[in-house]
Amino acid sequence: MRAFAAALMLLIAQAGDIAAQEIPLHERRSGYDQMQPDTQAMQREDSSNPAMLSVKTGNLLWEQKPGAAGKSCADCHGQADVSMRGTSARHPAFDAGKSRPVDLTGRVNQCRVERQGAPALAHESADMLALTAYIGLQSRGMPIAPPDDAQLKPFLAQGEALFSARLGQLGFSCQQCHDQNWGRRLGGALIPQGHPNGYPLYRLEWQGIGSLTRRLRNCMTGMRAEPFAAGSEDAVNLELFLAWRARGMRVETPAVRP
Repeated sequence: MRAFAAALMLLIAQAGDIAAQEIPLHERRSGYDQMQPDTQAMQREDSSNPAMLSVKTGNLLWEQKPGAAGKSCADCHGQADVSMRGTSARHPAFDAGKSRPVDLTGRVNQCRVERQGAPALAHESADMLALTAYIGLQSRGMPIAPPDDAQLKPFLAQGEALFSARLGQLGFSCQQCHDQNWGRRLGGALIPQGHPNGYPLYRLEWQGIGSLTRRLRNCMTGMRAEPFAAGSEDAVNLELFLAWRARGMRVETPAVRP
């Protein structure tokens, strides 16, 4: 952690007073493009992608009846490759009942509690990651397309403010790394543009599958900031902005990253 903090402080100094500037759409780069060929091949071949084990579990969970209502996901939604096509590409989305956006995890739990009579799943549980990976797979290859919904605008603005805010003891922002310094190195690791187009994904560093929330928590801990709670308004608003920032990029779920 000390080495990470020292490298981060050096990066801050090198960044100087660079004016905030969004990466132009034609310069957007997926984390896949910055990986080594062998890691790219692991993602490209489903038979080699470790995250596909979670997808298979998600397929089984899709057919299970977990709650008092005696209903499975399939009972309401039918075949996932039809009904869920594009779903993850459009989340977070505004929920009228909550009067705020919800992410895909929140939507799954909403269905479980209200439609299936089942308990909510923990955000980073194996079953939640499996279900969201399975649902996300159905949108693979589709462009990320945040809803053009006026109700989302104030939340999108809050997410953008969080992305550019200096956080934690190091006073660093997401923007300084992923807009201003992408392609450079931090503590020996290549800095990506930070797009959310592959989650849930298998990270070699984790030796397992994880959510975008987990990745954000890792980053914020590295900045010595208090991580946002999973499913909190701040976490979902930031995820909404990241989806808008990555609009048009192709969904890669379940991706592989270093």
